[in-house]
Amino acid sequence: MDSIISLLFSVEAVALVFVLVLVRSSIKFVPQNRAWLIERFGKYHSTKEAGLNFIVPFIDRIAADRSLKEQAQDVPSQSAITRDNITLSVDGVLYFRVLDPYKATYGVDNYVFAVTQLAQTTMRSELGKMELDRTFEERNLLNINIVTSINEAAEPWGIQVLRYEIKDIVPPQSVMQSMEAQMKAERVKRAQILESEGDRQSAINVAEGQKQSRVLAAEADKAEQVLKAEGEAQAIVAVAKAKALALKMVGDIANTDDGQKAIQLELASKAIEAKHAIAKESSVVLLPDSGTDASSMVAMATSIISTLNKG
Repeated sequence: MDSIISLLFSVEAVALVFVLVLVRSSIKFVPQNRAWLIERFGKYHSTKEAGLNFIVPFIDRIAADRSLKEQAQDVPSQSAITRDNITLSVDGVLYFRVLDPYKATYGVDNYVFAVTQLAQTTMRSELGKMELDRTFEERNLLNINIVTSINEAAEPWGIQVLRYEIKDIVPPQSVMQSMEAQMKAERVKRAQILESEGDRQSAINVAEGQKQSRVLAAEADKAEQVLKAEGEAQAIVAVAKAKALALKMVGDIANTDDGQKAIQLELASKAIEAKHAIAKESSVVLLPDSGTDASSMVAMATSIISTLNKG
């Protein structure tokens, strides 16, 4: 009896373990940004997204585990011929992500290899449409064209190409030497242009400076002449005013008795000085009888001044 009970306990324990294994096998936790493709009896059944999911043990199986994150794939270096028949060595980096896990699994055998090969062939095709100089100048346009072409071809695979970046474009050595010589000539040309522009600007600055100097000198000379003329005019006015004031003062004094006496004395002195001067110049001096003495000359001058004053 004890053996039967122990056997029953063993069977129950095995059954419990089996149930736990089944439950454990049926529960699946899919990580974030990943998708699991489930096949039942070898045929696609469903796609399990991130979170808690259930499958039927021993019947369902995980056929593929696809990442939905953006992926970066290196595109190996390859040769491409430009429109002007120049062979280039080009490599790049491709950025893409899986949009449809079903198409990425059942639409193509290896979507990473397929999209990489497609990027290489598309890049060769796009480079063949451009000349060498444009491949360097319009690299962004080249990248955009490659992405557009790849997306059109990769749509059945459930792949979206986000961008393509060309890392290096290496032309042949002979072309590099020619480009280097051209760049050197261009640098020399630019240096000569800059030097000539500097000389031209310097000449313009010198001429402008001389012009301004002459203008300033002319303005200074003009201002000096104006100031000199104004000064002379003011001096003439001042002298005239001084003379007028002196004459007015002399006239005012001459109207007085003391002034008349002073004038008589001045006239007598000048008459005597004139007589002496004439005597020095000639040994013979002829004078009227009435004018031989100083008193008569003073009297004559006094009468003349009196007459002028009355007039």
